[in-house]
Amino acid sequence: MSPKPLYLPPDGRPRCAWCAAAPGDDAYLRYHDEEWGRPVADDFRLFEKLCLEGFQSGLSWRTILNKRDAFRAAFAGFDFHAVAKFGEADVQRLLADAGIVRHRGKIEAAIHNAARCVELVTTEGSLAAYLWRFEPPQNSVAHNLATSAPSEALSKDLKKRGWKFVGPTTMHALMQAMGLINDHQPGCHHWAEAQAAREAFIRPR
Repeated sequence: MSPKPLYLPPDGRPRCAWCAAAPGDDAYLRYHDEEWGRPVADDFRLFEKLCLEGFQSGLSWRTILNKRDAFRAAFAGFDFHAVAKFGEADVQRLLADAGIVRHRGKIEAAIHNAARCVELVTTEGSLAAYLWRFEPPQNSVAHNLATSAPSEALSKDLKKRGWKFVGPTTMHALMQAMGLINDHQPGCHHWAEAQAAREAFIRPR
């Protein structure tokens, strides 16, 4: 697969091609520059990303990113212990919340997955420790893929545990965003920063 041209915004710093989807959107660029590809070990942030990737299905990440603060407020900061206790009244509250994506199936899946996450943490120690076990060897995953062998393995295992909206494409996007792989394009101004963060990162156990 031939590499996509880098995106060159007005600041002159080349970035991954996907940033071109939102020219002039400072929040989108900050997400790329400061978050995407940087390793994460916080369980609530990891659960948030699992949920938001599910909500993104059929939509753009830019749409979800612009609603992220509203999602955080609606879903108790993605504290899965709290979300697992949501009932039908909470579903109705969320369906009435114009700040988020009001899709009953996705809302119910997030609540369902919160309960599965509580179970997983009980057996595996933490969501972070579990997810980082699927980190591929350095440079073993080609750039610019929609899915990969590690994401397929993660998807398969989560589905066995009863999780929903965790297909291999969604899980590959999670791995890219949460730093399990450094998928910044070669030549992207932030590739080296993400790589340095990965090298300094202490993997959760």
